[in-house]
Amino acid sequence: MGHLRALTVDQQVGLLFVILFGALVVVSAVSGLVMLRRSDQEGSHWHQRVKAELRAIWAGAIVFWLAWVSGAIGATLLFAVFSFFALREFITLAHTRRSDHRSLILAFFVVLPAQYLLVGFRTFDLFTVFIPVYVFIAIPVISALAGDPERFLERNAKIQWGVMVCIYGLSHAPALLLLEFKNYEGRGAFLVFFLVVVVATAQRTQEGAARWLRRRPVARHIDRSFSYRAWAIGATTAAIVGAALYWTTPFKAGQALAMAFIAAGAGSFGDFVMKALKKDAGVPSWGNRSAITGAVGLLDRVAPLCFAAPVFFHSVRWYFQFRG
Repeated sequence: MGHLRALTVDQQVGLLFVILFGALVVVSAVSGLVMLRRSDQEGSHWHQRVKAELRAIWAGAIVFWLAWVSGAIGATLLFAVFSFFALREFITLAHTRRSDHRSLILAFFVVLPAQYLLVGFRTFDLFTVFIPVYVFIAIPVISALAGDPERFLERNAKIQWGVMVCIYGLSHAPALLLLEFKNYEGRGAFLVFFLVVVVATAQRTQEGAARWLRRRPVARHIDRSFSYRAWAIGATTAAIVGAALYWTTPFKAGQALAMAFIAAGAGSFGDFVMKALKKDAGVPSWGNRSAITGAVGLLDRVAPLCFAAPVFFHSVRWYFQFRG
């Protein structure tokens, strides 16, 4: 591992490229061969599910490399686009009224670009309080000026929550690109890679553990598969994977283990919360229709990242500031 950490940035990027896309090619080939052997109805359902998951993983891998190639500015713009479409999916199912239009215009065309500009200029102190303080005060004020008191609290809470998850949470992912630590300059993209890998690992492992364990669910009416034991297995597995990837980060192996566990656990809980919101909206997925990311909407794919990214970002920043 010491030799891996001693590699140059370009050499590490090349190695990750070979590992990531090589693994995807192998998994895709094996899955294709298995699909050819299964032709029954159950196999057809499994076939469609696996295809959707593979498309999502390929899309995520390609997006990561596009973010790397385009640099910090390009990656920030890319995540801003993701925030826009994720927020659109959320608001589409939020049942807003005509009087909320001014608040929505503020969210989409003022708050979203302003938040990502703060990220791009590395004004992290203002970036972390802009939405939770200033925007959360501005949105209900603008809504009140519209003169419509019907379900006022409910309508504003939905808009604020959408902004918090889709803009505030997701904007912390490109912010990781801009963090600078001693002896780790110019390698912020590896932190994004680390975060995405551990969150995705936790999700897939938790789903598999839930089907295998068949434990009593914590909240049956929200998710029949979510249990504390499956969550712990998913987060622990992701932590081990994170420890194995410590050479791509500024952490030592033990630090990477702890950071991965924190990020993976937060992402899994975030996905659970978003499932509760979908149950409340009465839909199976945020897109409520087929999307390019698979059989569900974009927000279904990035929801764990929206919760994990701010927790991971502030944990990393706090830890290194404290030690520095």
